Amino acid sequence: MSETLPPSDAHAHERVPMTPQPTAMTGWVGWIAFAGTMMMLLGSFHIIEGLVALFRDQYFLVGKSGLVVTVDYTTWGWVHLIAGIVVFGAGIAVFTGTIWARVVGVLVAMVSAILNISFLAAYPMWAAIMIGIDILVIWALIVHGHELRE
Repeated sequence: MSETLPPSDAHAHERVPMTPQPTAMTGWVGWIAFAGTMMMLLGSFHIIEGLVALFRDQYFLVGKSGLVVTVDYTTWGWVHLIAGIVVFGAGIAVFTGTIWARVVGVLVAMVSAILNISFLAAYPMWAAIMIGIDILVIWALIVHGHELRE
Protein backbone atom coordinates (compact mmCIF):
# COMPACT_ATOMS: atom_id res chain seq x y z
CA MET A 1 0.00 0.00 0.00
CA SER A 2 1.52 3.30 -1.06
CA GLU A 3 1.17 6.43 0.94
CA THR A 4 -0.17 9.47 -0.86
CA LEU A 5 -0.34 13.02 0.29
CA PRO A 6 -3.68 14.71 0.66
CA PRO A 7 -4.55 16.84 -2.40
CA SER A 8 -3.73 20.13 -0.65
CA ASP A 9 -0.20 18.93 0.25
CA ALA A 10 0.55 17.01 -2.95
CA HIS A 11 2.76 19.80 -4.32
CA ALA A 12 4.04 21.21 -1.04
CA HIS A 13 7.64 20.41 -1.96
CA GLU A 14 7.29 22.48 -5.16
CA ARG A 15 6.07 25.67 -3.49
CA VAL A 16 8.41 28.62 -3.55
CA PRO A 17 7.83 31.51 -1.19
CA MET A 18 6.81 34.67 -3.04
CA THR A 19 8.58 37.07 -0.70
CA PRO A 20 12.28 36.87 0.07
CA GLN A 21 13.06 35.47 3.44
CA PRO A 22 15.07 37.80 5.70
CA THR A 23 18.62 36.73 6.21
CA ALA A 24 20.51 37.04 9.43
CA MET A 25 23.02 39.84 9.70
CA THR A 26 26.57 38.68 9.35
CA GLY A 27 29.67 39.95 11.04
CA TRP A 28 30.49 41.88 7.85
CA VAL A 29 27.90 44.52 8.78
CA GLY A 30 30.58 45.80 11.11
CA TRP A 31 32.67 46.71 8.06
CA ILE A 32 29.95 49.08 6.88
CA ALA A 33 29.74 50.64 10.32
CA PHE A 34 33.52 50.89 10.14
CA ALA A 35 33.33 52.57 6.71
CA GLY A 36 30.72 55.09 7.88
CA THR A 37 32.67 55.86 11.04
CA MET A 38 35.94 56.18 9.15
CA MET A 39 34.31 58.52 6.63
CA MET A 40 33.11 60.73 9.46
CA LEU A 41 36.63 60.64 10.94
CA LEU A 42 38.15 61.31 7.52
CA GLY A 43 35.80 64.26 7.06
CA SER A 44 36.92 65.60 10.42
CA PHE A 45 40.56 65.21 9.35
CA HIS A 46 39.88 67.13 6.14
CA ILE A 47 38.18 69.89 8.13
CA ILE A 48 41.16 70.13 10.51
CA GLU A 49 43.58 70.12 7.58
CA GLY A 50 41.54 72.84 5.89
CA LEU A 51 41.48 75.00 9.00
CA VAL A 52 45.23 74.62 9.46
CA ALA A 53 45.79 75.61 5.82
CA LEU A 54 43.54 78.66 6.28
CA PHE A 55 44.96 79.94 9.55
CA ARG A 56 48.53 78.60 9.79
CA ASP A 57 49.91 77.82 6.35
CA GLN A 58 53.55 77.91 7.52
CA TYR A 59 52.82 74.59 9.27
CA PHE A 60 53.23 72.60 6.03
CA LEU A 61 56.57 71.26 4.81
CA VAL A 62 56.70 73.02 1.43
CA GLY A 63 55.58 76.33 0.04
CA LYS A 64 52.77 76.61 -2.46
CA SER A 65 55.24 76.20 -5.36
CA GLY A 66 56.17 72.73 -4.05
CA LEU A 67 52.65 71.33 -4.34
CA VAL A 68 51.47 69.19 -7.24
CA VAL A 69 48.83 71.81 -8.02
CA THR A 70 50.29 75.28 -7.59
CA VAL A 71 47.74 77.19 -5.55
CA ASP A 72 48.06 78.98 -2.26
CA TYR A 73 47.19 77.33 1.01
CA THR A 74 44.07 79.45 1.44
CA THR A 75 42.59 77.77 -1.63
CA TRP A 76 43.69 74.35 -0.36
CA GLY A 77 42.15 75.19 3.00
CA TRP A 78 38.75 75.88 1.46
CA VAL A 79 38.98 72.76 -0.73
CA HIS A 80 39.77 70.58 2.29
CA LEU A 81 37.12 72.26 4.44
CA ILE A 82 34.37 71.73 1.86
CA ALA A 83 35.58 68.19 1.09
CA GLY A 84 35.58 67.41 4.81
CA ILE A 85 31.97 68.48 5.21
CA VAL A 86 30.95 66.39 2.17
CA VAL A 87 32.88 63.30 3.38
CA PHE A 88 31.41 63.64 6.88
CA GLY A 89 27.87 63.90 5.48
CA ALA A 90 28.42 60.91 3.20
CA GLY A 91 29.67 58.93 6.21
CA ILE A 92 26.42 59.64 8.03
CA ALA A 93 24.43 58.62 4.93
CA VAL A 94 26.26 55.25 4.74
CA PHE A 95 24.49 54.21 7.95
CA THR A 96 21.16 54.26 6.06
CA GLY A 97 22.28 51.22 4.06
CA THR A 98 20.96 52.62 0.78
CA ILE A 99 22.74 52.06 -2.50
CA TRP A 100 22.97 55.78 -3.29
CA ALA A 101 24.77 56.37 0.02
CA ARG A 102 27.28 53.63 -0.82
CA VAL A 103 27.86 55.04 -4.30
CA VAL A 104 28.33 58.55 -2.92
CA GLY A 105 30.61 57.14 -0.21
CA VAL A 106 32.84 55.39 -2.76
CA LEU A 107 32.98 58.45 -5.02
CA VAL A 108 33.75 60.78 -2.12
CA ALA A 109 36.48 58.44 -0.82
CA MET A 110 37.99 58.33 -4.33
CA VAL A 111 38.01 62.13 -4.55
CA SER A 112 39.51 62.29 -1.06
CA ALA A 113 42.32 59.93 -2.07
CA ILE A 114 43.06 61.97 -5.22
CA LEU A 115 42.95 65.20 -3.21
CA ASN A 116 45.44 63.76 -0.74
CA ILE A 117 47.75 62.51 -3.50
CA SER A 118 47.95 66.06 -4.80
CA PHE A 119 48.62 67.27 -1.21
CA LEU A 120 51.30 64.62 -0.58
CA ALA A 121 54.26 67.01 -0.84
CA ALA A 122 52.86 69.35 1.80
CA TYR A 123 52.49 66.77 4.54
CA PRO A 124 53.48 63.27 3.36
CA MET A 125 52.69 61.13 6.42
CA TRP A 126 49.27 62.71 7.01
CA ALA A 127 48.31 62.39 3.34
CA ALA A 128 49.48 58.74 3.21
CA ILE A 129 47.39 57.85 6.27
CA MET A 130 44.34 59.55 4.74
CA ILE A 131 44.84 57.66 1.45
CA GLY A 132 45.04 54.37 3.37
CA ILE A 133 41.79 55.14 5.19
CA ASP A 134 40.16 56.04 1.86
CA ILE A 135 41.17 52.68 0.39
CA LEU A 136 39.75 50.78 3.39
CA VAL A 137 36.48 52.72 3.13
CA ILE A 138 36.17 51.98 -0.60
CA TRP A 139 36.84 48.29 0.01
CA ALA A 140 34.31 48.01 2.83
CA LEU A 141 31.58 49.81 0.89
CA ILE A 142 32.06 47.85 -2.32
CA VAL A 143 32.60 44.38 -0.91
CA HIS A 144 30.24 44.39 2.08
CA GLY A 145 27.92 47.35 1.54
CA HIS A 146 24.80 45.32 0.74
CA GLU A 147 24.77 43.61 4.11
CA LEU A 148 23.73 46.68 6.12
CA ARG A 149 20.54 46.96 4.05
CA GLU A 150 19.45 43.50 5.17
